[in-house]
Amino acid sequence: MLRTQDPEVADWLMREDRRQADSLTLIASENHCSAAVREACQSRITDKYAEGYPGRRYYGGCEVADAIELVAKQRAVELFGAEEANVQPHSGTTANLAVLLALAGPNGRILGMALKSGGHLSHGYDKSHSGMIFMAAQYGVRADDGRIDLDEVRRLAKEHQPMVIIAGGSSYPRAIDYAAFAGIAKEVGALLLADIAHPAGLIAAAVMPSPIGHADVVTMTTHKTLRGPRGGMILAKRDIAKRINSAVFPGAQGGPLMHQIAGKAVAFGEALRPEFKSYQLRVKEHAALLAGHLREYGLDIVTGGTDSHIVLVDLRKADVTGAQVEERALVAGLSVNKNAIPGDPRPPMITSGLRLGTAAATTRGMGCDEIRKIGDVILGLIRGDSPAAHHPTIQALCNAFPLP
Repeated sequence: MLRTQDPEVADWLMREDRRQADSLTLIASENHCSAAVREACQSRITDKYAEGYPGRRYYGGCEVADAIELVAKQRAVELFGAEEANVQPHSGTTANLAVLLALAGPNGRILGMALKSGGHLSHGYDKSHSGMIFMAAQYGVRADDGRIDLDEVRRLAKEHQPMVIIAGGSSYPRAIDYAAFAGIAKEVGALLLADIAHPAGLIAAAVMPSPIGHADVVTMTTHKTLRGPRGGMILAKRDIAKRINSAVFPGAQGGPLMHQIAGKAVAFGEALRPEFKSYQLRVKEHAALLAGHLREYGLDIVTGGTDSHIVLVDLRKADVTGAQVEERALVAGLSVNKNAIPGDPRPPMITSGLRLGTAAATTRGMGCDEIRKIGDVILGLIRGDSPAAHHPTIQALCNAFPLP
């Protein structure tokens, strides 16, 4: 139908299908959802306006929308062992903004991880709305090992007196001590927000520590390690859930994307199956293997390794930039992303780092042997090999492990 109605857009979408099929994704924030999730996302419920919440909508005809949203919420609560869930946020950033507005309010004081240390734009970065709307202080990592400096977190918390402390990052490869963060928050009378956008799937499968029971609110995206459709979600303790819900709607956004919520429901159902834990264990194993393989051949890995799906490579000794390796990788058939490292002397569009993730390659069914081959290609690209020389290796892997 699309090819008949709009051949131009159809051609571009087919090109994207081919691009994903014929290249490997090592971008830590990307994954491949199942055919069932994609089917839910293209369903007719995309036509339904459903402002409000189940049983309290501003439009008629929301019986099916109510049922689907309730299924998604119930599965999310079961999956994470949470008290309440809001599945409406369009993204992790809108989820964070809603929570911060609910708990800190405009000009409220917040404390989050600095972007240059591995934090996220929505944790108080000055060019983000989170840095414009709120009075933000930022903590960092230790210079010697790249780990979160909890002493600095405590010092800044006492000095800044935040209403909300944010634990979590965008390129932080290690497990976070949520109990320690909760203790600091309690000391200064703050609420704790855990942003688990990256490790959400690993946490859901209980292969990384969970913030549930420590954090007052947990935010995440649903499309990274959780392997669902693009979107966000909020988990909250029951006593503040109403404030959070009001901040999402009508506060931060209007009608929910019901087709995406249907996709989230399907993904949460998939994540409740035993095979999902097996998948997450492989993701974690593959990341540790990739980090170790790169270290063995002389590359520096930020924090010395990983506890998650993220491997952050320090390229300064290799005398190459993240942007250069990203460009070479595309020619070879790999999607990676340049990324700042703690204390990076280079600007954000150049960087001295490379962020790699193993979730998508593991979804395609690759194992340890394939991860080593990918590591060898990355080493070659960093050395300055011709990217075209490595393309046959990547193409052979793509052919052997097609998209789900």
